[in-house]
Amino acid sequence: MCDLTNPIYSDADKAREHLEALHWPNGPVCPKCGETENVTRLQGKSTRAGVVMCNACRKPFTVTVGTIFERSKIGLNKWLLGFRLMAGSKKGISAHQLHRSLGITYKSAWFMSHRIREAMDIEPEGPLGGENTVVEADETYVGGKQKNRATRRVKPKKPVMVLVQREGHARSFHVANVNAKELRGLIATNVDRASHLMTDEAHVYTKVGREFAGHSVVNHSAKEYVTTGGFKHSNTAENFFSIFKRGVIGTYHHMSEAHLGRYCREFDFRYNTRNISDTERAEEALKGARGKRLTYKQPSSLAA
Repeated sequence: MCDLTNPIYSDADKAREHLEALHWPNGPVCPKCGETENVTRLQGKSTRAGVVMCNACRKPFTVTVGTIFERSKIGLNKWLLGFRLMAGSKKGISAHQLHRSLGITYKSAWFMSHRIREAMDIEPEGPLGGENTVVEADETYVGGKQKNRATRRVKPKKPVMVLVQREGHARSFHVANVNAKELRGLIATNVDRASHLMTDEAHVYTKVGREFAGHSVVNHSAKEYVTTGGFKHSNTAENFFSIFKRGVIGTYHHMSEAHLGRYCREFDFRYNTRNISDTERAEEALKGARGKRLTYKQPSSLAA
């Protein structure tokens, strides 16, 4: 049976119960004082479903308090369906598609998608790589071409860098400039020094490469892509970018520089959870929704 027929995507009460099971596996937790035992579920016709009273601090709350769902007028079942659609769309899903699929306004769908990307931004557990591990580093540029425009000038392309551990996780970043100083900071912060760093022949990697256990260079300008034995290559990073670029070209078409970092987190999340099912991936994203409340004012001011 297709999991999209699950009642949590059509019934708001079922959706709330599912969210409670994910966020409160051992019972309700007060978001204000952290109380877990001295809490009471409120009953009665005049009480909204899911309201819990904390007897310690005397504050009522629901499972949505302190999450990206707090004070949202959109039904929880539509929120959960939005999570499922974004988690299961390998190349992303546009806000217009969410607007049509969920039956909400485009403005709500756009804001919902950015909230979901925030939930997908899960704190990494330590640096990438380690002893006897290869981490590939590469960069690309996001944006249009002037030859595809008749008159108006195209804005400069925006650089994106990725670090990918072979058979492991990826972390991508929007960077202001592709230079040795900026890239060195990201690599040194996110990659274990015991790793073997794999890059192309760009000079920005020469100095930072000396800080690692090993540094190999793939000379793309000389049409070198992989050596005999298959060790020296940056195809893992190129694979990440191939999916990322398909999302840019085929789904989103344009990524605002103000929000490019969030799009990077979205593609990182799907790549890093590629070995689990779409349903499990959606649940992981839902777990990341707590503590990340986002208001309209925040993204609007960034975009301005």
